[in-house]
Amino acid sequence: MRDLTLSSSEQLLTVSQTVEEAFHMDEESFRVFYDRTARPLWSYLARLLGDTTAADDLLQETYYRFLRARLPEMDEAYRKNYLFRIATNLMRDHWRRSRGEQTLVLGVETHERAAENFQQRSDLGRAFRCLKPRERELLWLAYVEGCSHKEIAGVVGLKAASVRLLLFRARQKLAALLRERGLHAGA
Repeated sequence: MRDLTLSSSEQLLTVSQTVEEAFHMDEESFRVFYDRTARPLWSYLARLLGDTTAADDLLQETYYRFLRARLPEMDEAYRKNYLFRIATNLMRDHWRRSRGEQTLVLGVETHERAAENFQQRSDLGRAFRCLKPRERELLWLAYVEGCSHKEIAGVVGLKAASVRLLLFRARQKLAALLRERGLHAGA
């Protein structure tokens, strides 16, 4: 009869081996995944935060948490959605911590920040920053990342039907802001 009592170090080793076996992404696979996802993820964070330094920090933290999660093998699309979900949650935590301290969350940009980033001074950039953070998330994921409603729902933690409605409203709001600035959609 086998002795079922294991010491704590033996239990830890057994758990560690099980985790390693469950996680099938080797270093080369991670590098390929990182190369495909880092730039779009950073762009997502930078545009929504309005702060490239914070985007750099959250990008690093996102990949750290992704690797610590030790997920079982999954397809590329699911890994990407999971990665964006982590980033979205970290961004929301960042906003909660800095509420009241950071005016960028409200879409108000300092003069120095405007001088640093020409792209954010465009009419579209200004209109985009006037949107609520959730609206920016939805629009970015749908039109920049090309995510489906189901994928967006997984990233932001909503139902696909809710995403459809909220995305429609966000598009309408952005269109109205652009019309106020004298920009009209082409035919």
